[in-house]
Amino acid sequence: MNLIQPLDDTEWQTLIHNTAAYFSDLTIKRGFQYYKQGKVGPLHMPNDDHIEAIVQGTDDYKVDLVPGTLDDSRCTCPVRHKCKHMVAVLLEAASKQGRSVHALVNAHTTYLIRHEETSSTESGAASGSNGSAGAGAASGNPSGPYQAIREQARHLQDMPVSSWHQLFGQCVSTLGIRTLNSLYSHNALEAILSIKPSLTGVMDTLFELHARLFVLDKLVKQPPNQGIGSGLFIGYHVQIAADDIEKDINQRFASGELSIPGESVYSPRVSETLSYLRGKMLTESRYHPFFSNIYNQLWTFGIHPLEGDTRLYTEELEHLQSAETELGNAYSKAAGMLAQSLMHFYLLQDDKAFELLRAADKALYIQPEQLMFFLNMLSHAEDWTRLSKWLTETGPLLASYRNHNLKSYMAYWDQVVQEQPEAEQHLWNTLVDMLPYSKDIYQETLLAHGKWQEWMDYQLSTGREPLEFRVSVLQPIEKNAPELLLPFFHQAVERYILQKNRSSYKSAVKLLKRLAKLYKKLKQEERWENFITAFSERHSRLRALQEELRRGKLIS
Repeated sequence: MNLIQPLDDTEWQTLIHNTAAYFSDLTIKRGFQYYKQGKVGPLHMPNDDHIEAIVQGTDDYKVDLVPGTLDDSRCTCPVRHKCKHMVAVLLEAASKQGRSVHALVNAHTTYLIRHEETSSTESGAASGSNGSAGAGAASGNPSGPYQAIREQARHLQDMPVSSWHQLFGQCVSTLGIRTLNSLYSHNALEAILSIKPSLTGVMDTLFELHARLFVLDKLVKQPPNQGIGSGLFIGYHVQIAADDIEKDINQRFASGELSIPGESVYSPRVSETLSYLRGKMLTESRYHPFFSNIYNQLWTFGIHPLEGDTRLYTEELEHLQSAETELGNAYSKAAGMLAQSLMHFYLLQDDKAFELLRAADKALYIQPEQLMFFLNMLSHAEDWTRLSKWLTETGPLLASYRNHNLKSYMAYWDQVVQEQPEAEQHLWNTLVDMLPYSKDIYQETLLAHGKWQEWMDYQLSTGREPLEFRVSVLQPIEKNAPELLLPFFHQAVERYILQKNRSSYKSAVKLLKRLAKLYKKLKQEERWENFITAFSERHSRLRALQEELRRGKLIS
């Protein structure tokens, strides 16, 4: 359920303006920290205009936020008004609505830029300067060069995609904005969409896509003197704006808004779109693979070749294979190998796809998200046999990324094993091949599947200490196979004794007390008494150990 009424673009821009006017920039930044730290509790809506939430601070403070009129908002903190707790709630509400949190965080920057633009436009209009073109575009005034752009746009259906982008460039040039950020992105897209003529079917779909691709390219385009591999940093505000554009495109693909049906996939405009995306994808920095990701989305969700017809994939593979020669030094090997592996994937040529992915991984060209992309497609298709094969092949590639969370990878294995129990052995073999990087997820999975002996063998082989584990981790083994814990505890006790210091003796006694409980659980009290007596006599010269044994009431 929506917490607040969805805002249209005008209302959203008004909220950004009001946020800058009501809160100081420092307060907004502090509120953002509270939001990021998860200090905002569940949002409640007592009526249509108010949002209430508890925010953790020095104390727990209750915020009553009124987004429509921020002056009416209240907080129980000592500041009462215009505080960071209100900002945190505002950001949480914006996030729930799917709006850009960073647009609010940067509200002051956005406000200043807009104020400068307005002043420039008003000044241009008053002096009759060339600034009137920008004003005409913003207000929808049909006069001047903007009307000429509209006239040209009426013939879009007959124009190649390259001419579309030339028109988009003319639209954006009327804005007069040089700062690349979310405000620029919003205004540029708004200007382009305002010239959109009446289009239907695939032409309407492609116009919506290319409008966003054009703005994205303006944001992330590398200067001419920079080559592939450069551009590690594109700037914070540019990154946020580009992320928002990519997210918008992905959501439209997922919802089916950018789907290209039936025979339309063979139309000239679709071919030109693929050529455009291919060129951008194969020449972009591998640190910011925006176009690569969109290229994948277009194939996965946008293009639906006719049943059993592989022409499109075969033709694309030929284009990709010849691109390295055509592009020369501008060619990105990383993007090329990944794109070719995708085409082989669609052609059911998995071995060739694996070969390319392994080569990309060896050259440090591949990212975990790019591998997960293939697994996600097979999961959606419910092709469990093929997914099992891909999990086996991609597991060792994912394992080299030590900081990557393998839980999502394991979620796909859970699906496969549930549908095909016979695939479980492939799961264990793959996790072993991924060691030592898979050690955490390997142990968790062993416990989840009740593989108590295998889990214990792994601990004994790696020399782990029982006291390193939370009690809750060992409880299932103690309940289901307590006898397996005996050698685990005994070995650890002997290692502690060899250290010969008071701290290690205390650790040994702690484990010995747990051993006593285990023997009792196994109804082997006599065996325990014999062991502890012999143990005490064997170490009788270790005075500090004897003291700890007595203190722990293990001997008298």
